[in-house]
Amino acid sequence: MDVNGVGWLAAIIIGGLAGWMAEQFMKSNMGLFMNIILGILGAVVLNAILSFAGLSFAGWLAYLVIGFIGACLLIAVGRAVRH
Repeated sequence: MDVNGVGWLAAIIIGGLAGWMAEQFMKSNMGLFMNIILGILGAVVLNAILSFAGLSFAGWLAYLVIGFIGACLLIAVGRAVRH
């Protein structure tokens, strides 16, 4: 079973890296567990949005970029809801 062309373990590692990058970019302090969650959820959410637009990507680099962008979006939405 794979996620976007990468395995589950790779998805967790890449999701954590994407979440950490988003945390640094957005200047938030979430912690390791939330970085992993944000990276994976960001990738899943943005992949769903892109699939509705007829676009699909596979591979670890695409998962990293999509996870980073998706995690940034989730952080921004979280900040907007909180304020």
